[in-house]
Amino acid sequence: MTQPSLAHATDFGRMYSRSTTSTPEVPSITTVIGQEHKDLTGWAGHMAATELIADDRLPEAVGSTTKLRSLARRASSAAARFRDDAAARGDRVHHYAEQVARRALDAEHEAEAAREVLRAHDELAFADQFDHWWRTFAVKPLAAEVTVWNHTLGYAGTLDLVAEIGGRTCIIDFKTKGLTRKGRAKPLSESVVMQLVAGMQAEEMLVDADAGGWTPWPHGDGSPVLLGVALSAREVVPVQANPEVLRSHWHKFWALRQVWEHMRRASEAGPALQPIGPPPAPAPEVAPETAPETAPETAAESAASTA
Repeated sequence: MTQPSLAHATDFGRMYSRSTTSTPEVPSITTVIGQEHKDLTGWAGHMAATELIADDRLPEAVGSTTKLRSLARRASSAAARFRDDAAARGDRVHHYAEQVARRALDAEHEAEAAREVLRAHDELAFADQFDHWWRTFAVKPLAAEVTVWNHTLGYAGTLDLVAEIGGRTCIIDFKTKGLTRKGRAKPLSESVVMQLVAGMQAEEMLVDADAGGWTPWPHGDGSPVLLGVALSAREVVPVQANPEVLRSHWHKFWALRQVWEHMRRASEAGPALQPIGPPPAPAPEVAPETAPETAPETAAESAASTA
């Protein structure tokens, strides 16, 4: 998969610049979607427990606190290693899909080399399934790995494929998937609809990264078909984003874009908490001034006052 030349890793997630010499300006589509919190603690715990009980060293570690801690440390990173391995596999499969599209566009390509990389990782089945889907759906690519920009809302992204299928323009996002226990491709997340509709709402597409050359996005009108395509080693499962829900998912994407903006502003505003010391000690109490005591009346004065 070609790394988008205008994409940059930042403290606020992946962001895009307008050219290779300019600074990042807007978040990527996937960064915006990532503002939606997803609790993966249960999955991470399951991955850790599964790796631990499958570790051949577990029987000999029983009774040894040191050995058990070592196995536990290894198991605790199982979810992260699975994620990283899946991401690397996804990059290889996406790269092959891009090269097949480039070959069909009569552009420079590395289709055979990309296929050999998959073979070296024992992932050739992904290429075979992709090729079968490509032929069955008679895919006619229009653009591959195309970077798009939306000024109105402020975001950018790179679309996997724009193609003509059955006489209709399609915006396509590939997702590499593992298999269920029944040997079927795992289903796509509904978040792919936000990703596709954000691509459809693009306003410009990149034509020259070095010079920062852009041209109006030609595929937003005419209601393009939005396809999510699950690529697995056993099958390819394409699904269409339901046209009736696109507005709702676009509004959700819009709201998540506002969340990203407010998170960035809050982060740039400075520390949210600051230390504070105890209040100053109270001033010591001062006794009130007292009037001088009056001398007692003499007997004569008392008699005169009562006369």
